[in-house]
Amino acid sequence: MQESYLALVRFLLPEGILEYFELSKIVEGLTGLNIYLEEKNLPPAEYEDKKLESKGFLPEIYIQDFPIRNQKVTLCIKRRRWEVRETDEIITRDWNIVQQGTRMTREFADFLKGLY
Repeated sequence: MQESYLALVRFLLPEGILEYFELSKIVEGLTGLNIYLEEKNLPPAEYEDKKLESKGFLPEIYIQDFPIRNQKVTLCIKRRRWEVRETDEIITRDWNIVQQGTRMTREFADFLKGLY
């Protein structure tokens, strides 16, 4: 049954988002539907040769998405950050680099640009 729900969610969210984010919960409130997403612990490709340690998340952001069945939809997104152990530098995924790859659609890239 869980796979059926996940298949349905793939149609409702921006294309490709579940490659990088996990659905953590969905809350129906007075203001509409809140969909909570957390970035997966998949370090950025440009740092794959470095030793990284996950350092939690950046502050949650809220993005208005297309309504579903007359319900206002808000995507509540938590982006991950990592520390490069050798330099103590804190990094996040560069979504501009990801956009140039083949695993992300233009729609998803435009969606992520809205984060800034």
